[in-house]
Amino acid sequence: MTLTNGAADTWIRRFHPAPDARVRLVCLPHAGGSASYWFPMSAATPPEIEVLAIQYPGRQDRRQEPCLETIDALAAQVTEALKPYRDLPLALFGHSMGAVVGFEVARRLEALGTPPAVLFASGRRAPSRHRDEDVHLRGVDGMVAELRKLDGTDPRALQDPELLQMILPAVRADYKAVETYRYQPGPPLSCPVHALVGDSDEKATVDEAESWRFHTTGESRLHVFPGGHFYLNQHQDGIVRLVTDRLLSPAAAAT
Repeated sequence: MTLTNGAADTWIRRFHPAPDARVRLVCLPHAGGSASYWFPMSAATPPEIEVLAIQYPGRQDRRQEPCLETIDALAAQVTEALKPYRDLPLALFGHSMGAVVGFEVARRLEALGTPPAVLFASGRRAPSRHRDEDVHLRGVDGMVAELRKLDGTDPRALQDPELLQMILPAVRADYKAVETYRYQPGPPLSCPVHALVGDSDEKATVDEAESWRFHTTGESRLHVFPGGHFYLNQHQDGIVRLVTDRLLSPAAAAT
């Protein structure tokens, strides 16, 4: 599917436009997440890096649009939306489901001849490390229990029936997308891959995150932070430093 520029812009939020940026950082949300999750990170990022936050359909200002229920559909449309932004190098930062979407977007960008500057894969096991999961098949109580356990959703939203009715369709669709995703073997990426994970994350162990190294012929690094699945909520400053150092270092500029 080819998107018009107007349609492409529905996918991308630039909270802090950076006209003098040297690189763009594309941030892809977790299951049930939205572009606004990345607002604090966008605000903390230096102006040499412009943050593009992805807005999936079915939430916030796109709530009236149908959700997409496969990673392939999400990755294909995100890639189309990013085509006008390839005048600068693109780096990808995906958390949880967003890391899987980011991986598939990276594959598509490489096929277009514009590989990403780096893929930051956060809070997610490597694509080849499969688990059987069924959250998307659970009833409301089961899904709410999962969200409570991960501690990434405002508890007030989980206690409000009207808010739940608004957010659960997107949560269910996203979980279906990521839980039915199956890695299709193919050439590894050529771009650097940095895996980030919390040391007590039940959704992605350190060992599973370390396996991202098998999916690139480029540089591969593992960064372990204290915390669970949403470790990045407590470590934003450290993550911004890591990303900034990687994207703006002299070595990165030479690649």
